[in-house]
Amino acid sequence: MQRFSALLDALVLTPSRNAKLALLAEYMRETPDPDRGWALAALTDGLDFPAVKASTIRSLMAERVDPVLWTLSRDYVGDTAETASLLWPEPLGQHLPPPSVAEVVETLHATTRVTAPGILAELLDRLDVNGRYAILKLATGAMRIGISARLAKVAFAQAFDVRVEDVEEYWHGQAAPYLPLFEWAAQGAEPPRTDLLPLFRPFMLAHPLEAEALDLTEFAAEWKWDGIRVQIVHVAGETRVYSRSGDDISGTFPEVASALHEPCVLDGELLVRGSHQGGETGGAASFNALQQRLGRKTVSKAMLRDYPAFVRLYDVLIDGGEDLREWAWEQRRARLESLVTRLDPARFDISQVIEAATFEDLVGIRARARDDAIEGVMLKRRDSPYVAGRRTGLWYKWKRDPLLIDCVLMYAQRGSGKRSSFYSDFTFGCWNGDPDAGAELLPVGKAYFGFTDEELKWLDRHVRQNTVAKFGPVRETDKSLVLEVAFDSVHESKRHKSGVAMRFPRISRIRSDKPAHEADRLETLKGLIVP
Repeated sequence: MQRFSALLDALVLTPSRNAKLALLAEYMRETPDPDRGWALAALTDGLDFPAVKASTIRSLMAERVDPVLWTLSRDYVGDTAETASLLWPEPLGQHLPPPSVAEVVETLHATTRVTAPGILAELLDRLDVNGRYAILKLATGAMRIGISARLAKVAFAQAFDVRVEDVEEYWHGQAAPYLPLFEWAAQGAEPPRTDLLPLFRPFMLAHPLEAEALDLTEFAAEWKWDGIRVQIVHVAGETRVYSRSGDDISGTFPEVASALHEPCVLDGELLVRGSHQGGETGGAASFNALQQRLGRKTVSKAMLRDYPAFVRLYDVLIDGGEDLREWAWEQRRARLESLVTRLDPARFDISQVIEAATFEDLVGIRARARDDAIEGVMLKRRDSPYVAGRRTGLWYKWKRDPLLIDCVLMYAQRGSGKRSSFYSDFTFGCWNGDPDAGAELLPVGKAYFGFTDEELKWLDRHVRQNTVAKFGPVRETDKSLVLEVAFDSVHESKRHKSGVAMRFPRISRIRSDKPAHEADRLETLKGLIVP
């Protein structure tokens, strides 16, 4: 556990991506199994201990530390695990040696809500400050140290001099502590089999299109739909639906999983149908409609009826056991067009290629597209293979121009991880009428990105100097600062007092020059809803 805690400490203090990769690679080379596998799972959110929650830590600290001291310290430090590790009292007398990562994982897996506090306390007594911080982060699954699953896979490839594409291919077929994966990479064993189970394959991703025009004789254009990217895999009579992060979401969308019977691996956008009067099924509905289905462990009959899911297909990776990923896009597209005729049309259709003779024609078509379910345009090189990750020059995403509206900052909350000392989560609102006639501000969105580090420091200072009330971790500010907010779309919402929900809101500009009463009204925002 000491080595893992030292790794976490070093990663937190290391801003450089290459330096993080070097630290991870060294740890994986020098740490024996199964500790390195469990550590890898912890860093990539592959571990879950339902019996241990943040409330468990708070309860433990309440028994050992003055509550006022705890509250003040937690507010100052900004992180529960770090505060607890610093305030945890040193045990009296002799205590056991530090546990290994494997011992911690096995112990926490065996705990229940009843036994968790006592067991966690025993583990904390065996560790120093850094070790306590590491175990609390591991137990609650709140690492937030800038390590993505992709970064961990690149580090794994560098550690053992294997291709990251192969790591991506084999990763999702393994469970922590990934012993077959380490045996292959570190000891030269045969790679794990991937053809016998409905496993996830890494997605091919696109680079944002900047200002350059592309030759449409070399690139094909199709719509970028505003749903969630999914992969549907059918092998040996079993079907799985995966999100872009490799999470199995088959249970959330059972009608899609049960509709595929062809042995294949498909790439597409999961959407829900829009409905017209009389119950007729329309085209794709907005992302707001899809959100009614996301994250649900159980799906009611009413939900299946009111928000029926389907997949708009982009690509085919494997068909009938034949791997097509090395084929050119045009060849895969022809194969997909043939395959889709054999699929259930209620659950699968194909994303149509946009007919545009020149790039200038495409510019005009894109500018006129305000369909609620269209996010932009994809441009794919006609001879491109299907390769994992982002490869320059092959696929581009060209999102439609964002919508803009001026809002007033209302509330702020401190962030987590590197932002735990800053107020970086901002709630903003629009006037529900004429502010000069007594109208009030109603919250319309929340954003925590879009600004630079310098702008974050400015906003944090503004919040601290203009706080008028506190509600737990939330600070209410005076209604004086205007923020220009960019967003992709806006939808009606019964869950919000304002009646609207914004899609992908982010801070575009700080309008300190603009009086708050000149910010936009709610009716202006509602006017941007696409019928």
